[in-house]
Amino acid sequence: MTGFKWHWPGFVARIQTPTWLVYLLIGAVTACSETSSLDSSFAGLGDIAEEGFRQPSPRDGIELPRDMGPHPDYRIEWWYLTANLTTAEGTPMGLQWTQFRRGLQPPTANDPGTVDHHWPLDTIWMSHAAVSFDGRHVFEERLARGGIGQTGATAEPFHVWLDDWQLSEGQNGHWELSAGAGAGDWHYTLRIRPQRPIVRHGQNGFSAKSVDGQGSMYFSFVDLAIDGTVTIDGQTLAVSGQGWFDREWSSQLLKAEEGGWDWLALHLGNGDKVMAFRLGQEDQPFRSATWVAANGEVETLSANQFTLEPLHRRKTSAGTVPDQWRLTIPSKNIVVAVTVPPGNYWNDGVFPYWESPVAVSGSHRGTGYLEMTGYHR
Repeated sequence: MTGFKWHWPGFVARIQTPTWLVYLLIGAVTACSETSSLDSSFAGLGDIAEEGFRQPSPRDGIELPRDMGPHPDYRIEWWYLTANLTTAEGTPMGLQWTQFRRGLQPPTANDPGTVDHHWPLDTIWMSHAAVSFDGRHVFEERLARGGIGQTGATAEPFHVWLDDWQLSEGQNGHWELSAGAGAGDWHYTLRIRPQRPIVRHGQNGFSAKSVDGQGSMYFSFVDLAIDGTVTIDGQTLAVSGQGWFDREWSSQLLKAEEGGWDWLALHLGNGDKVMAFRLGQEDQPFRSATWVAANGEVETLSANQFTLEPLHRRKTSAGTVPDQWRLTIPSKNIVVAVTVPPGNYWNDGVFPYWESPVAVSGSHRGTGYLEMTGYHR
């Protein structure tokens, strides 16, 4: 049995749902090979994209504000925020919010998927929120069906929501985010201010995910000023710091044999930023990175221009994960260790994955976030 919260208008109920039904509803709508990893399936794992969904390419380009909104012609997309904050006393805090849209069937010419006027189950939405603070990691997951107004996204005005979890455009160009487990437990309310234009990853925003051409459209706000309040353990704390926001969509993100990924977004102390990922945990995983200089210059790094390798592993009750990585970028004189603080940072939802703040040391110092999938037993 797998427990999760299913949210219908007017009430929230925690129900026990047979595992086979959860798989059918979210992951198994597309046939995945026997080598598929469950914790990757919501993000488009599989060798063959579903018929009718579009495939991304460098010709698509990225345009704002259009691409802050949903892309029903594609199978999977997400809006993703990580934040490295401190309290007024200087104690570090990590924060995450993500909303996923998973298309079950592509829209037709008569039904473009942008008007909630019918009932068919053609879209699943999932939202995650987490706080990592003082050795504690708390996580909450919500799921909802599309087409009934309970969840969704718009580009103008920018608004992404699932029930009362909301990321929306406020006054003077800043965003407002509210999410959490509810009154009496933990929640956060933040004001978010982009400090520089978006960064397009890969080729014109097309980020390759394999040598065979799978990939996604991918852009980021890499420099966000954040302040607000976080309530946890009965305390309401004023927080401030910096964040990173990703927008990504695709229809065939991973090859089945890749099975999982490791992703880093780093804020270096001199103002430079780095995004790096690797797909697959074999001897030669697919790798790519983006270097963003403090002056705004952007450079895509291929696999032969950097290394990303685990240095140490941590055994947890749910699986063994790398908790220290070495990142080297010779052309930028970067040789750093990226280290997870003490604690357990599993987001234990329908598809478990690791999500933690990290500290950077070595040739440069800084902070950032690490996401890892494929390690959960």
